[in-house]
Amino acid sequence: MKRRDLIKKLEDAGFQKLRDEGDHTIYFKKGFALASIPRHRELNELTARNILKAAGLK
Repeated sequence: MKRRDLIKKLEDAGFQKLRDEGDHTIYFKKGFALASIPRHRELNELTARNILKAAGLK
């Protein structure tokens, strides 16, 4: 999955960017765990699925 597609899904679900430093971008939404997105153009499908699951989207 492309990084920008994953970020779009998170933002559509109400997540907001908390910080954009280092090797990851961190998104948050009240009541959910922080979503840490690695800085790669293409993310491993398993990694993307786990991020979405932790965010309550899958």
